Amino acid sequence: MTTEPVLTSLPTAEPGAASTRPRPHRGSRWIQDWRPENADFWHTTGRAVARRNLFWSIFAEFLGFVVWQLWSIVVVMLPAAGFTLTTAQSFWLISLPSLVGATLRFPYTFMVARFGGRNWTIVSASLLLVPTVLLSVVVAHPETPFGVLLAVAGLAGLGGGNFASSMANITYFFPHREKGWALGLNAAGGNIGTAVAQLLVPVVVSLTAATAVGISIAGWIWIPLILVAVWGAWRHMDNLSTATSDLPASLAALREPHLWLLALLYIGTFGSFIGFAGVFPKLIADEFPAFSSFRIGQAALSLAFLGALVGSLARPYGGRLADRFGGARITLIAFGVMALGALALILVAPAGGFWAFLCCFLLLFAATGIGNGSTYRMIPSVFAARVRVRGTDPVRDAAAARTSSAALGIISAIGAYGGFVIPQLLSASKSATGDYTSAFWGFVAVYALLMVITAMAYAVPRAALGRQRI
Repeated sequence: MTTEPVLTSLPTAEPGAASTRPRPHRGSRWIQDWRPENADFWHTTGRAVARRNLFWSIFAEFLGFVVWQLWSIVVVMLPAAGFTLTTAQSFWLISLPSLVGATLRFPYTFMVARFGGRNWTIVSASLLLVPTVLLSVVVAHPETPFGVLLAVAGLAGLGGGNFASSMANITYFFPHREKGWALGLNAAGGNIGTAVAQLLVPVVVSLTAATAVGISIAGWIWIPLILVAVWGAWRHMDNLSTATSDLPASLAALREPHLWLLALLYIGTFGSFIGFAGVFPKLIADEFPAFSSFRIGQAALSLAFLGALVGSLARPYGGRLADRFGGARITLIAFGVMALGALALILVAPAGGFWAFLCCFLLLFAATGIGNGSTYRMIPSVFAARVRVRGTDPVRDAAAARTSSAALGIISAIGAYGGFVIPQLLSASKSATGDYTSAFWGFVAVYALLMVITAMAYAVPRAALGRQRI
């Protein structure tokens, strides 16, 4: 059986220099020479290959997010299916997938270099079948012990690990000048899986309520799409031999103080997005039960999907704005709007009712999306600036490229822990005070602090970064 043409053994050339168009041939799915910074190579051959890999990466990552966040919407449907859960138990089912997914992002970062981006996408997409099938089985039995529910919810974290390997893979395909938009699209395509899951699951469950399938359909409906993603990765993606992020590169990244600052900022942006996206259906059900779902004919619709949708669609524009105006400036503005959004939820939403609550949250989600894209775009910029300070060209320094790629995976992993922390803080606030106000005051304070850190470390030119705009 043959595979699509790939590029092997291309002649080397200086970035931007003229070169003859390589002649692809049928063979291994490994590309031996990949030079996106070479303008002629990029325009004649590289862009088409990169975009094809980006498309299937987005689709696989989209399904990863669907599986990762399935429990966020399934949890609010469990009481109607006969389950009895406490508030704390509900928040554990929502937050544990984020904890597992964040932890898996560390090993997933190395898998692209070890097995190849195409090969690992096939494996990671196939693994999504495990939590999906198990969810479909356990939610059909209200007598299922909470410990079993928790274990199955934890396995949904397999979907969360996909982000790190996908982003680390795609960053190698695109030239530095287009990384912000490409990474933003890749991330947004994944993030939107949360919105799609929260939109479609209530609709499909309500439409099939008269059948014997019941709430189990929440898992079964995704299996055909997962199989398509596996096929697409096998048939249309490529492995890059230049994708060689490794343990030494990760250790080098961990020794870089800016990694920890950027990880803190990413907890504030992406961690807030995934944390609030996970709890939004639960918050609506608790605070405004009459608005938890709307009937459109025979279908039930939850407006909770709007939060994840707005945040997902905003993310690539955060990357694009960062490309144009600098990531630090956009991240600084994003944290300011996030602080205002959280403050409005405390001061405005209680008097304004559900629609004020929804608008305040959508503002918060939009800011997290913009901040996701701009903060993630800052990572390669910061590492490139650090390389230039040491007198090295980051485009030609392979070790620097590997370190930057490793940093992307590490920071994405650390940031995802926000998806566990935010639900747990909200749960603690509810248990201690009977409402969520205390937690939101804490979020306002944290976002204000992150504004200060962003301004001092990156918005103000610093010698440690060659006084370059980040």
